[in-house]
Amino acid sequence: MVETGGTRRVLRVAVLISGRGSNLQALIDRFVGQADSPVEIVRVISNRPDAQGLERAKAAGLATRVIDHKGFADRAAFDEALDAELRAAGAQLVALAGSCAF
Repeated sequence: MVETGGTRRVLRVAVLISGRGSNLQALIDRFVGQADSPVEIVRVISNRPDAQGLERAKAAGLATRVIDHKGFADRAAFDEALDAELRAAGAQLVALAGSCAF
């Protein structure tokens, strides 16, 4: 949470995952569903459609997206798609939760 001139602002965070989502679960447990949370998880993104962490995110009511790196001609195209999704979600901070292969 950022306070400026007495105004409370929530930090909008996107979380990148690629596996089980145990680190994501720690973020969910700490920040999701808390009325005064300083963090809003605005998107969970995985480069693997079979990542178990996506199910954890969905169970917590979080928006998810798969951006499979195999579907792009090169790294630059993948990076552009990832950047576009982060911007569309309004993410202010990106958390790498685990051993992301991004």
